[in-house]
Amino acid sequence: MKTQYFPAGDRGIKNIGWLKSNFFFSFSDFCDPMRSAFGTLFAFNDDYVEAGKGFGIHPHVNMEIISILLKGKMNHKDTMGYSTEITAPAVQIMSAGSGLRHEEYNIGTEEVNFLQIWIAPKQQNIAPRYQQRNFPLEKRKNKLVTVVSGEEGMEHCWINQNAKLSLGYYEQPAGITYTFNPVNKCLFIFSISGGLKIQEQVLQPRDAIGIWETGEVTLQCGEKTEFLIIETPVNQK
Repeated sequence: MKTQYFPAGDRGIKNIGWLKSNFFFSFSDFCDPMRSAFGTLFAFNDDYVEAGKGFGIHPHVNMEIISILLKGKMNHKDTMGYSTEITAPAVQIMSAGSGLRHEEYNIGTEEVNFLQIWIAPKQQNIAPRYQQRNFPLEKRKNKLVTVVSGEEGMEHCWINQNAKLSLGYYEQPAGITYTFNPVNKCLFIFSISGGLKIQEQVLQPRDAIGIWETGEVTLQCGEKTEFLIIETPVNQK
C-alpha cells in the first residue's frame, strides 16, 4: 500500500471576502505543479460563502461536479431548467457533459460550507444532467453511507464515472475496514471532524490522505468523527 498525506495547513488559500476557499489541488489562481490531481480527482475545495453571496452564472463542460453541503442553504439554477434549493446535509451533482451553465448562491442567514469536488468523466460529451439527495445525520450514524456512485440508484446520486463517494459518521470510537477492487482504483479520504487514524497516519480535521496499490484500508475513528471516502479510478485507461 502506498500513501500520500495532504495536511490541511498545506492547502492553497483564496480569500476574497465573501468567499474563502481551501484547495488540495491546483485551482483558480493557486498553482502547484506537484499537486495537479489525484487519479481522476481533479479538484477538492473546502469552500465558505457568506450569506447573500455566491457564484454567478458560469459554464462547465465534460466534468463531474459534486457539491457536499456541510452547513447552510444554497440555491441552484442552470440552463437545463432546474431551479432548486439545497439544505445541509445534502449532496448535488452535475454531469456537465457537452456543456451547461449554472449559478449558486447562499440563500440562508448563516455562512455556507460545502465541499466542491471535480472528477474527470469516463465518457465525453454526454447529455448534461443534475441531481440532488438529502442525507440527514440521524440516518448516517455509526455507518458508511454511499452518497455518490457510478451506478444508478434511488438512495444516492450517480455520476458518469466508475467512482464512489461515502460519508461516515461515528459517535463512538470504532474501527472500520473499507474494501474495494484495487485494479486501477485509489482512495482519497478527507477528515471533516473528529479524530481519524489510517495505518499510522493521524488525520486532524480537514486533513486528507491518498491511498493506492491496495484493496483494503482500516480506519480508526474517535468520538463524533465524520469523514468522506472518495474511491475513483487512477487513470482513464
